[in-house]
Amino acid sequence: MKTTKLVLVGVAAVLGALLAGWLLGASAKRPAERALQTATLQNDLLASRGSVLAARVDLYNINFGEASRHLEEARGRLRPAAAQLKGLGRPDDVARIDRALSLIEEAQRMAGKLDQGANSRAADALKAIDEVRQIDDRR
Repeated sequence: MKTTKLVLVGVAAVLGALLAGWLLGASAKRPAERALQTATLQNDLLASRGSVLAARVDLYNINFGEASRHLEEARGRLRPAAAQLKGLGRPDDVARIDRALSLIEEAQRMAGKLDQGANSRAADALKAIDEVRQIDDRR
C-alpha cells in the first residue's frame, strides 16, 4: 500500500513538473514568435526598399531592363509583408503596402515602355514602404 502511494505521488510530481515546464515554455514562446515576425517583416520591407532604390538608380542610368528586374524583386518581397500584416490585423499598413505594390507595378510598366516617369512612381512607392517601416519601428 505504501509503495503504491509512493509511486502515485512520484508520478503526480513528474506530471506536475511537466505541466509547469510546458506552461513556462509556452509563455516564453509568444514574445519570441512576435520578435521573429517583426524581424521577418522588417527584413522584407528593407529588401523591397533596397530593390526599389536599385531600380531608381537603373532608371537614372537608363537601364530599363535591370530596373524592371529590380522592381519585380521588390514586388516579390512586399507580397509576404502584406500577408504578414494582414495576419497581424494591421489594415492601414496593408493598404499602404497595396498602394506601394500598385505603384511598383505601374513603374514597371512604364519602364517597359522606356518611360523615365517610372522613377517618380518608384519614389512614391518608397514613401509608402517607409511609412510602414516608421510605424513598425515605433511599435
